[in-house]
Amino acid sequence: MSCPNWMRQWDSKYLGDQGYSAIEILRTFYGNSIYINSSEEISGVPSSWPGFELTVGSSNSKVKQMQDQLNVISKAYPLIPKVISDGIYGEKTADAVKVFQQVFNLPQTGVVDFPTWYKISEIFVGVSRIAEIV
Repeated sequence: MSCPNWMRQWDSKYLGDQGYSAIEILRTFYGNSIYINSSEEISGVPSSWPGFELTVGSSNSKVKQMQDQLNVISKAYPLIPKVISDGIYGEKTADAVKVFQQVFNLPQTGVVDFPTWYKISEIFVGVSRIAEIV
């Protein structure tokens, strides 16, 4: 069995600069049997940053996700109050976020900005053991 022609960074960049698509670049190095698979949903992985801050008055599925995660985190960190997981960012959610931010040494704004979102996700994964191989 021969070793494949391993993809190299600058060679792949050169092909990309020439207008090759991702699949065309992969096939150049690994042959035509390569394909890119996609999925509608990957389960068990927290959703990524929504692209905007969550503040009092926000109301959407990202708020609910964050509330759900804070409630799981609060089991391991009881100083963080539980909130109603309704997707509506009210004062009680802001207060819980402030306590979370205090516990994890973030600015205590009560706003879920980029750093707060990812710290919530990081701690959620840790306390829920979602990333643990069983």
